Amino acid sequence: MKHVTKVDGRRQPFDRGRVQRTLRNMGVGAEEAERIAHEIEESVPDGVKTRTVLRMIRARAKAVRPAVSHRTNLRRALGLLRSKPDFEEFVRVLLREHGYRVETGCILAGLCGEHEVDAIAEKDGTTLFVEVKHHASHHRVTGLDEGRIARAIVEDLQEGFRSGRCTVSIDGALIVCNTKLSAHAKRYATCRGIGHIGWDYPEEQNLRAMIEETQSYPVTIVTGVGRSVSARLGAAGFVTAKQIAYGDAAAIARDAGIPLKEVLLIAGRARAILEP
Repeated sequence: MKHVTKVDGRRQPFDRGRVQRTLRNMGVGAEEAERIAHEIEESVPDGVKTRTVLRMIRARAKAVRPAVSHRTNLRRALGLLRSKPDFEEFVRVLLREHGYRVETGCILAGLCGEHEVDAIAEKDGTTLFVEVKHHASHHRVTGLDEGRIARAIVEDLQEGFRSGRCTVSIDGALIVCNTKLSAHAKRYATCRGIGHIGWDYPEEQNLRAMIEETQSYPVTIVTGVGRSVSARLGAAGFVTAKQIAYGDAAAIARDAGIPLKEVLLIAGRARAILEP
Protein backbone atom coordinates (compact mmCIF):
# COMPACT_ATOMS: atom_id res chain seq x y z
CA MET A 1 0.00 0.00 0.00
CA LYS A 2 1.28 3.44 -0.92
CA HIS A 3 1.09 6.42 1.41
CA VAL A 4 0.97 10.19 1.03
CA THR A 5 2.61 12.77 3.29
CA LYS A 6 0.39 15.63 4.42
CA VAL A 7 1.50 19.23 4.96
CA ASP A 8 1.94 18.64 8.69
CA GLY A 9 4.18 15.61 8.06
CA ARG A 10 1.61 12.93 8.87
CA ARG A 11 1.40 9.88 6.59
CA GLN A 12 -1.84 8.28 5.48
CA PRO A 13 -2.80 5.66 2.88
CA PHE A 14 -3.15 6.84 -0.71
CA ASP A 15 -6.90 7.27 -1.31
CA ARG A 16 -7.73 6.63 -4.97
CA GLY A 17 -11.39 7.42 -4.32
CA ARG A 18 -10.46 10.84 -3.02
CA VAL A 19 -8.42 11.53 -6.15
CA GLN A 20 -11.41 10.52 -8.27
CA ARG A 21 -13.73 12.82 -6.31
CA THR A 22 -11.32 15.72 -6.78
CA LEU A 23 -11.23 15.09 -10.52
CA ARG A 24 -15.02 14.80 -10.69
CA ASN A 25 -15.36 18.10 -8.82
CA MET A 26 -13.18 19.67 -11.51
CA GLY A 27 -15.67 18.53 -14.12
CA VAL A 28 -13.83 15.42 -15.33
CA GLY A 29 -16.10 12.54 -16.41
CA ALA A 30 -16.42 9.40 -14.26
CA GLU A 31 -14.50 7.06 -16.56
CA GLU A 32 -11.69 9.56 -17.15
CA ALA A 33 -11.48 10.28 -13.42
CA GLU A 34 -11.15 6.58 -12.63
CA ARG A 35 -8.45 6.12 -15.28
CA ILE A 36 -6.43 9.14 -14.18
CA ALA A 37 -6.66 8.22 -10.49
CA HIS A 38 -5.33 4.75 -11.25
CA GLU A 39 -2.46 6.14 -13.35
CA ILE A 40 -1.47 8.60 -10.61
CA GLU A 41 -1.52 5.91 -7.93
CA GLU A 42 0.67 3.65 -10.06
CA SER A 43 3.20 6.37 -10.90
CA VAL A 44 3.82 8.12 -7.56
CA PRO A 45 6.43 6.91 -5.05
CA ASP A 46 5.47 5.85 -1.55
CA GLY A 47 5.33 8.85 0.79
CA VAL A 48 4.65 11.37 -2.00
CA LYS A 49 3.60 14.80 -0.73
CA THR A 50 -0.07 15.64 -1.06
CA ARG A 51 0.71 18.90 -2.88
CA THR A 52 2.59 16.89 -5.51
CA VAL A 53 -0.47 14.68 -6.00
CA LEU A 54 -2.66 17.77 -6.31
CA ARG A 55 -0.36 19.20 -8.99
CA MET A 56 -0.58 15.92 -10.90
CA ILE A 57 -4.37 15.87 -10.59
CA ARG A 58 -4.62 19.40 -11.91
CA ALA A 59 -2.27 18.75 -14.83
CA ARG A 60 -4.11 15.57 -15.87
CA ALA A 61 -7.50 17.26 -15.45
CA LYS A 62 -6.48 20.19 -17.68
CA ALA A 63 -5.46 17.76 -20.38
CA VAL A 64 -9.00 16.34 -20.63
CA ARG A 65 -10.95 19.46 -19.59
CA PRO A 66 -9.19 22.73 -20.50
CA ALA A 67 -11.61 24.80 -18.37
CA VAL A 68 -9.74 23.51 -15.31
CA SER A 69 -7.03 26.05 -16.16
CA HIS A 70 -9.53 28.79 -15.29
CA ARG A 71 -10.14 27.40 -11.82
CA THR A 72 -8.11 27.66 -8.64
CA ASN A 73 -8.23 25.43 -5.55
CA LEU A 74 -11.57 25.73 -3.72
CA ARG A 75 -10.10 25.90 -0.22
CA ARG A 76 -7.68 28.60 -1.32
CA ALA A 77 -10.52 30.45 -3.06
CA LEU A 78 -12.57 30.53 0.15
CA GLY A 79 -9.57 31.87 2.05
CA LEU A 80 -9.17 34.71 -0.46
CA LEU A 81 -12.59 36.13 0.42
CA ARG A 82 -12.67 38.86 3.06
CA SER A 83 -14.15 37.65 6.32
CA LYS A 84 -16.59 40.56 6.36
CA PRO A 85 -18.70 41.16 4.43
CA ASP A 86 -17.74 38.74 1.63
CA PHE A 87 -17.60 35.34 3.36
CA GLU A 88 -20.60 36.17 5.52
CA GLU A 89 -22.63 37.03 2.41
CA PHE A 90 -21.29 33.94 0.64
CA VAL A 91 -22.61 31.74 3.46
CA ARG A 92 -26.00 33.43 3.29
CA VAL A 93 -26.17 32.83 -0.48
CA LEU A 94 -25.13 29.19 0.00
CA LEU A 95 -27.79 28.57 2.64
CA ARG A 96 -30.45 30.06 0.35
CA GLU A 97 -29.28 27.72 -2.41
CA HIS A 98 -30.01 24.86 -0.02
CA GLY A 99 -33.54 25.93 0.77
CA TYR A 100 -33.09 28.11 3.83
CA ARG A 101 -35.00 31.35 4.26
CA VAL A 102 -32.29 33.74 5.38
CA GLU A 103 -32.58 37.13 7.09
CA THR A 104 -29.64 39.48 7.61
CA GLY A 105 -28.80 42.51 9.72
CA CYS A 106 -30.29 40.92 12.83
CA ILE A 107 -29.95 42.11 16.41
CA LEU A 108 -31.79 39.85 18.84
CA ALA A 109 -32.63 40.66 22.44
CA GLY A 110 -31.80 37.99 24.98
CA LEU A 111 -32.77 37.99 28.63
CA CYS A 112 -29.44 39.47 29.66
CA GLY A 113 -28.23 41.31 26.56
CA GLU A 114 -28.51 41.98 22.85
CA HIS A 115 -26.77 39.82 20.26
CA GLU A 116 -25.84 40.82 16.70
CA VAL A 117 -25.96 37.64 14.62
CA ASP A 118 -24.65 37.07 11.10
CA ALA A 119 -28.01 35.71 9.92
CA ILE A 120 -31.20 33.99 10.92
CA ALA A 121 -31.90 30.86 8.86
CA GLU A 122 -35.21 28.97 8.81
CA LYS A 123 -35.91 25.63 7.17
CA ASP A 124 -38.46 22.89 7.79
CA GLY A 125 -39.89 24.76 10.77
CA THR A 126 -36.55 25.12 12.56
CA THR A 127 -35.09 28.60 13.15
CA LEU A 128 -31.36 29.00 13.76
CA PHE A 129 -29.08 31.91 14.34
CA VAL A 130 -26.00 31.67 12.14
CA GLU A 131 -22.47 32.42 13.26
CA VAL A 132 -19.87 32.65 10.47
CA LYS A 133 -16.18 32.00 11.13
CA HIS A 134 -13.55 32.61 8.46
CA HIS A 135 -9.81 31.98 8.32
CA ALA A 136 -7.60 33.36 5.55
CA SER A 137 -5.42 30.25 5.89
CA HIS A 138 -7.29 27.02 5.24
CA HIS A 139 -4.71 25.16 7.34
CA ARG A 140 -6.12 26.77 10.50
CA VAL A 141 -8.52 24.74 12.63
CA THR A 142 -11.74 26.13 14.07
CA GLY A 143 -11.81 25.26 17.74
CA LEU A 144 -14.09 25.04 20.73
CA ASP A 145 -14.64 28.72 21.58
CA GLU A 146 -17.20 29.36 18.84
CA GLY A 147 -19.36 26.49 20.07
CA ARG A 148 -19.24 27.57 23.70
CA ILE A 149 -20.19 31.13 22.79
CA ALA A 150 -23.01 29.92 20.54
CA ARG A 151 -24.38 27.75 23.33
CA ALA A 152 -24.50 30.72 25.71
CA ILE A 153 -26.23 32.90 23.10
CA VAL A 154 -28.86 30.23 22.39
CA GLU A 155 -29.72 30.03 26.09
CA ASP A 156 -29.95 33.81 26.46
CA LEU A 157 -32.13 34.19 23.34
CA GLN A 158 -34.47 31.37 24.36
CA GLU A 159 -34.86 32.87 27.83
CA GLY A 160 -35.37 36.26 26.22
CA PHE A 161 -38.16 34.86 24.05
CA ARG A 162 -39.91 33.31 27.04
CA SER A 163 -39.71 36.62 28.90
CA GLY A 164 -41.09 38.54 25.91
CA ARG A 165 -37.89 40.48 25.17
CA CYS A 166 -37.00 38.53 21.99
CA THR A 167 -39.53 38.49 19.16
CA VAL A 168 -37.94 35.50 17.39
CA SER A 169 -38.11 31.95 18.73
CA ILE A 170 -34.63 30.52 18.19
CA ASP A 171 -34.33 26.73 18.16
CA GLY A 172 -30.55 26.54 18.00
CA ALA A 173 -27.30 27.74 16.47
CA LEU A 174 -25.49 26.98 13.23
CA ILE A 175 -21.78 27.71 12.98
CA VAL A 176 -20.35 27.83 9.46
CA CYS A 177 -16.60 27.97 8.85
CA ASN A 178 -14.27 27.47 5.91
CA THR A 179 -11.76 25.27 7.73
CA LYS A 180 -11.71 21.93 9.47
CA LEU A 181 -13.00 21.60 13.03
CA SER A 182 -11.02 20.36 15.98
CA ALA A 183 -12.08 17.05 17.51
CA HIS A 184 -12.98 18.90 20.72
CA ALA A 185 -15.23 21.30 18.81
CA LYS A 186 -17.05 18.39 17.15
CA ARG A 187 -17.60 16.58 20.47
CA TYR A 188 -18.92 19.69 22.19
CA ALA A 189 -21.24 20.59 19.31
CA THR A 190 -22.65 17.07 19.21
CA CYS A 191 -23.18 17.01 22.98
CA ARG A 192 -24.82 20.46 23.07
CA GLY A 193 -26.86 20.13 19.89
CA ILE A 194 -25.07 22.93 18.03
CA GLY A 195 -25.09 22.74 14.25
CA HIS A 196 -21.70 22.91 12.56
CA ILE A 197 -20.79 23.18 8.89
CA GLY A 198 -17.04 22.98 8.32
CA TRP A 199 -14.86 22.25 5.32
CA ASP A 200 -15.33 18.47 5.62
CA TYR A 201 -17.83 18.17 8.47
CA PRO A 202 -20.40 16.71 8.78
CA GLU A 203 -19.68 13.89 6.35
CA GLU A 204 -22.71 14.43 4.12
CA GLN A 205 -23.61 18.13 4.37
CA ASN A 206 -20.25 19.82 4.76
CA LEU A 207 -19.16 23.10 3.19
CA ARG A 208 -17.34 21.50 0.28
CA ALA A 209 -20.26 19.19 -0.54
CA MET A 210 -22.80 22.01 -0.30
CA ILE A 211 -20.77 24.18 -2.67
CA GLU A 212 -20.17 21.42 -5.19
CA GLU A 213 -23.78 20.22 -5.14
CA THR A 214 -25.16 23.62 -6.17
CA GLN A 215 -22.01 24.91 -7.95
CA SER A 216 -22.08 27.86 -5.56
CA TYR A 217 -18.38 28.57 -5.98
CA PRO A 218 -16.91 31.77 -4.57
CA VAL A 219 -15.96 34.26 -7.26
CA THR A 220 -12.32 33.75 -6.21
CA ILE A 221 -12.46 30.24 -7.73
CA VAL A 222 -11.83 31.98 -11.06
CA THR A 223 -8.14 32.43 -11.85
CA GLY A 224 -7.09 36.05 -11.92
CA VAL A 225 -9.60 37.13 -9.28
CA GLY A 226 -7.37 38.06 -6.38
CA ARG A 227 -8.12 39.88 -3.14
CA SER A 228 -8.36 43.35 -4.69
CA VAL A 229 -10.84 42.42 -7.42
CA SER A 230 -12.88 40.14 -5.14
CA ALA A 231 -13.06 42.95 -2.55
CA ARG A 232 -14.59 45.30 -5.11
CA LEU A 233 -17.01 42.65 -6.30
CA GLY A 234 -17.89 41.73 -2.73
CA ALA A 235 -18.54 45.34 -1.76
CA ALA A 236 -21.09 45.45 -4.59
CA GLY A 237 -22.71 42.19 -3.41
CA PHE A 238 -21.18 39.80 -5.97
CA VAL A 239 -19.59 36.88 -4.12
CA THR A 240 -20.22 33.82 -6.31
CA ALA A 241 -18.99 32.78 -9.73
CA LYS A 242 -22.61 32.22 -10.84
CA GLN A 243 -23.49 35.83 -10.12
CA ILE A 244 -20.73 36.99 -12.46
CA ALA A 245 -21.20 34.28 -15.08
CA TYR A 246 -24.90 34.93 -15.62
CA GLY A 247 -25.32 38.49 -14.40
CA ASP A 248 -25.49 41.78 -16.28
CA ALA A 249 -21.82 42.46 -17.02
CA ALA A 250 -22.34 46.18 -17.56
CA ALA A 251 -24.17 46.53 -14.25
CA ILE A 252 -21.52 44.50 -12.44
CA ALA A 253 -18.75 46.66 -13.91
CA ARG A 254 -20.56 49.83 -12.90
CA ASP A 255 -21.44 48.74 -9.37
CA ALA A 256 -18.03 47.24 -8.59
CA GLY A 257 -15.94 49.90 -10.32
CA ILE A 258 -14.19 47.33 -12.51
CA PRO A 259 -13.58 47.76 -16.26
CA LEU A 260 -16.20 45.99 -18.37
CA LYS A 261 -13.49 44.15 -20.28
CA GLU A 262 -12.24 42.57 -17.05
CA VAL A 263 -15.75 41.61 -15.94
CA LEU A 264 -16.39 39.93 -19.31
CA LEU A 265 -13.12 37.98 -18.97
CA ILE A 266 -14.07 36.78 -15.48
CA ALA A 267 -17.60 35.91 -16.63
CA GLY A 268 -16.30 33.84 -19.53
CA ARG A 269 -13.96 31.87 -17.29
CA ALA A 270 -16.72 31.38 -14.72
CA ARG A 271 -19.08 29.96 -17.34
CA ALA A 272 -16.36 27.57 -18.53
CA ILE A 273 -16.02 26.29 -14.94
CA LEU A 274 -19.76 25.97 -14.38
CA GLU A 275 -20.83 24.44 -17.67
CA PRO A 276 -20.02 20.86 -18.77
